[in-house]
Amino acid sequence: MTIRKTYAEMMEPLTDEERAEIEALKDIEPRPDEDSPAYSLEELREMKRITEERKAERNKQSVTLRLSPSALAKAKSLGKGYTSILSRIIENALNDPESRRKSL
Repeated sequence: MTIRKTYAEMMEPLTDEERAEIEALKDIEPRPDEDSPAYSLEELREMKRITEERKAERNKQSVTLRLSPSALAKAKSLGKGYTSILSRIIENALNDPESRRKSL
């Protein structure tokens, strides 16, 4: 069930009926459903393992890189997050044999 309220309505104090509904909910056990299924301990361990592996893959290392003034100006013109964009550009270029060949 979806309940929609405006900000002003949310800031109003709860009615007695709303308090009673909330109070009644505290005794109800949570039940899994299709949006939130119950997972076995083994499934949870597997999810944790995958999450840790992916986190390790995304971990970035800090390096010092010397760029020409024009390359740096172009990179900075990309705006906030330009270093992440540069990282993706470098990775794409390194994965493309034609780009590597042109740059050597």
